[in-house]
Amino acid sequence: MTNTMSYKGYSARIAYDDEDGIFTGQIAGIRDRVGFHADTVEALREAFHEAVEDYIDTCAKIGKEPQKTYSGQVMFRVSPEVHRRAALAAELAGKSLNQWAEDVLDRAAR
Repeated sequence: MTNTMSYKGYSARIAYDDEDGIFTGQIAGIRDRVGFHADTVEALREAFHEAVEDYIDTCAKIGKEPQKTYSGQVMFRVSPEVHRRAALAAELAGKSLNQWAEDVLDRAAR
């Protein structure tokens, strides 16, 4: 079972609140906090679409660019030993360290 929804390039995390008997969602990957809820899956899908449209409209009204895409640059630090092992794994796979790391991250993020 997947706990996500996607619409217009945006994704949302979905949860069920048993106490209130509703589904809740939160748009992921943006700094702004945008949530929505409904008591059926179909109504939740509609609420998600409305939340995305409202987010885009609100950004346009206040002159803010809606956050959506990523630059493709990831900067992080690892220990020298992890760096060494990753570089070796990349070389043995016949890939650059960047390509190897992209492949590993892509598999892990699915």
